[in-house]
This record gives sequence, C-alpha cells and structure tokens, in this order.
Amino acid sequence: MTMVDRRRRSVRTALVAEALRVALAARARIDPGAGLDIVDLGGGTGGFAVPLAVEGHRVTVVDPSPDALASLERRARDEGVSELVRGVQGDAAELPGLAGESSADAVLCHGVLEVVDDPVQALHAMGSVLREGGVLSLLVAQRNAVVLARALAGHLNDARVALQDPDGRWGASDPMPRRFDESGIRAQLADAGFMVHTVHGVRTFADLVPSAFVDSEPGAAESLAELERAASQHPAFRAIATQLHILATR
Repeated sequence: MTMVDRRRRSVRTALVAEALRVALAARARIDPGAGLDIVDLGGGTGGFAVPLAVEGHRVTVVDPSPDALASLERRARDEGVSELVRGVQGDAAELPGLAGESSADAVLCHGVLEVVDDPVQALHAMGSVLREGGVLSLLVAQRNAVVLARALAGHLNDARVALQDPDGRWGASDPMPRRFDESGIRAQLADAGFMVHTVHGVRTFADLVPSAFVDSEPGAAESLAELERAASQHPAFRAIATQLHILATR
C-alpha cells in the first residue's frame, strides 16, 4: 500500500474510530475497567478489532473468509492481544448462534449491510446479540454519493438509474448490491428496535480530492481530515457523503 493510500484510509476511518470510541467509553462507564464484549460482523483482518483489543476489550470477529480470519489471527498475535481476539467463520444469518444472544456490549457492522442477503434479518440478528443498552456501530454506503459521482464522471444515465433504483445501483455492472439513504436506514433500524443517537457523514471529500494533491502538498492529509470532521454532521454535506456512520442502541 502506498503512502497516499495509507493517508486516505486514515482519513476515511478516523471519524468512525473517534465516534465509536466515545460511544464505547460511555458504555464502559457501567462497569469501569472490565473491558467490553464486542462483536465485529464482517470484521475481516481486524482493522477495528485489534485496536479495540489493544484498548482492553474482548472482540469476536465473525467473517465468512478463512483467509481474512487467518490474517486476523496473525495481526492479533503481532500486537500481543491473541487472548482478547476470537475469529469465527460465519455470516450475519448465523450471528446469534455464533456469538450468543445478549452476549455483546457492542456490535460493529461496517460495510456489511450492503452485501447480506436480507438486511432486515441481519439487523434483527445484531439486535439479538446485544445486551440491553448495547451499542450498534453501523457503516453503510449511501445512494446520493454514487449518483453524484456517476454524474461528475459523465455517466449521466447511470446517475439517473442509481437515483431511481430501489437498491441505489447504477446498472447491472455495479459491484455494490445495494446502497441506502438516511431516511431508509433510519426506518429499518427503527423496525428492528434500535434507537438512533448519531449519524455522521464519512468520506464526503476524501474520494474527490486528487491523490496527487494529498500526496505532495504538505499538511494536505491533515487538512482533509479536519474538513471531513467539520462536515461530518452538517446535514447538507452528510447527504452527499459516500458512507453514513450510525450509532444506535437497543
């Protein structure tokens, strides 16, 4: 991975990590010093799971890929937190049986709801795993962003299709099975018994700023991160962010 790729990834994940850390700290005050039980659905190689384990939390990663889970195991071992990280092969439909009902203080679902067979069923499964008052950290792709991106790229028919398609797809070649808008995902969460507390826009500008600028201009990555942070809760900019990060409880 190039330096600019690492910078972009940092910008893209920093806001999610910051908001999640605040929510987990609030949950941890119920039993200070004990660490939390966290389930990371589709957590793959442990980009979120291992840092959370380093902070003292117990994390179960549920992922369908054995290769990703093998990388997770190596990453946890390298960080000295193998005893706090558990990898389990499976998917959203199997979550209650794999993680256990009412077993988690928090569930992470980042970039997964777009690809599961049944998003509503997946949300109910996540709810069943959470303890009372537990935190759901949900990161989903947003329809508006792909409409704007396709239009700016000159693919105007694709933009129109994505705007009107029930799943927010721009055509048969679109690699993303579905995208969401804020009102739609809020309604699905409410139906699954969740109460939404915060919604942040993620990657409002990070996918639009030229890589050459971020790579070559001193301080550009830091300025981009600050701009993302400032715009993340602004309704007008949140509406065009590539992703929405939602924190909810049940």
